[in-house]
Amino acid sequence: MIHDDTIKLLRECDAGVRMGVDSISDVLGSVRSEGFRRKLTECRAAHEELATEIQGMLDKYHDEGKEPGFIAQSMSRMKTNFKLGTDESDETVADLMTDGCNMGVKSLNRYLNQYKAASEVTKDITKRLINLEEKLAIDIRQYL
Repeated sequence: MIHDDTIKLLRECDAGVRMGVDSISDVLGSVRSEGFRRKLTECRAAHEELATEIQGMLDKYHDEGKEPGFIAQSMSRMKTNFKLGTDESDETVADLMTDGCNMGVKSLNRYLNQYKAASEVTKDITKRLINLEEKLAIDIRQYL
């Protein structure tokens, strides 16, 4: 049970961290403020570091991880393209990123509760990813 929950939680973290990196990369070109761009770039780098750690854990369990869901990814890109197509401003980017962070925090907390038997190391990784998302949402409020 511990082994199964650990792998399942790592897979969800893998999908979440990939979605975060992709989402930040999708909007960076639209950011006008240097401070905002720096916050997003730093957050993306932190996500990439965590992705490396997650991949190392998955490799240890001989698991390939999990790509973000096709529908979730497609809907996210459609929403981003539509909103930025009508209003390419820092406010719009901050709104999109805040929504994404909130969805990530909600999903990761759900998985953390669902996979209670996961290893403490995996739970810690999940909590660090949640904290990254929460911190970004707070850090970018000034751009809303």
